Amino acid sequence: MDFSIGEDRQMLVDTLSRYLADKADWKAREAAIESDTGFDKAMWQGMAELGILGALFGEEVGGFGGSPFDIGVVFGEVGKALPPGPFLATLMAGKLLEAAGDAETLGNVIAGASIATFAHEPAVSADGSVAPQASASGSGDSWTVSGAKGVVDYLGSADVVVVTADTGNGLAAFLVETGASGVEIRDYPLVDGGAAGELTLSDAPARLLTDDASAIDTAIAAGLVATAWEAAAVMEVLRDETLEYLRTRKQFGIPIGKFQALQHRMATVALEIEQARSAAINAAANFGKDAATRDRFCSAAKYTVGKVGRLAAEEAIQMHGGIGMTWELPLSHYAKRLTMLGHVLGEEDEHLARFIELSMAA
Repeated sequence: MDFSIGEDRQMLVDTLSRYLADKADWKAREAAIESDTGFDKAMWQGMAELGILGALFGEEVGGFGGSPFDIGVVFGEVGKALPPGPFLATLMAGKLLEAAGDAETLGNVIAGASIATFAHEPAVSADGSVAPQASASGSGDSWTVSGAKGVVDYLGSADVVVVTADTGNGLAAFLVETGASGVEIRDYPLVDGGAAGELTLSDAPARLLTDDASAIDTAIAAGLVATAWEAAAVMEVLRDETLEYLRTRKQFGIPIGKFQALQHRMATVALEIEQARSAAINAAANFGKDAATRDRFCSAAKYTVGKVGRLAAEEAIQMHGGIGMTWELPLSHYAKRLTMLGHVLGEEDEHLARFIELSMAA
């Protein structure tokens, strides 16, 4: 099997890598996550102008890519540099706009003229109770949506929200403008940087994008590919930073990397990260197959990066000692992000159960 990403994707990777190194260094990241929006809008606009956002979508809607591997390489660079921004929200909302053929709205998102986010998971109250699924009523061009959605990425900065709601005939996706009547937003910062929010809709006017539940499943599958590639890249940064620390940190007059016990632990981490990277590649490679096969490989990848990610984060922090938990050390930010990625779009136990169910049905 050829694991190369191809010349065109390599050019995309090189362009994005250089841009993030220039515009999203660590000082810029710290300033962005302390801002009201949780990300640098100028950096985001620059990415749009470079065509990075367009790489996530097909040519028929104004993009120039949109394949699972295009998504993977973009999110891989995001994992390496760790810039805050509505990357996943843009991808998943955009995939439903793409499925609906809404080239105008998606074109504005690709151009950086508007920010889109995706609201799918019901809100969870302080006592742990889950809100009912949002509901929609109406027909044709006249719909309203009511309900509550939780942890919606960069909701406070979004111009439009793609919301999933039950029409009585199944789940459908709707487009809601954040400034419309009946829309209430409560945004907040996240522990790993960036921002999210709680969305409450009370008969908010909405436009039906698609009532095809498979389109929603495809958007979620694209999100799983993205998180798997991002998580694998974060793990590789943690591995490399830990190896460098083991080479330079001395105890008893020698680098601690000389200690055999630590060598064995790092060898285990390195092998497990290769498993996670392979799972992410498999998810992208099988994306175009039937839905059950696609979802099985996506869940396998999400389970693997969740399990391996926890190991990589724990080992990196333990081998660094107390300094590994400090805000000043970038490694702690990568560990937090990896922990968060383990819960995005379902944690490992959920995806293990889903993988088993899909495998038994195959």
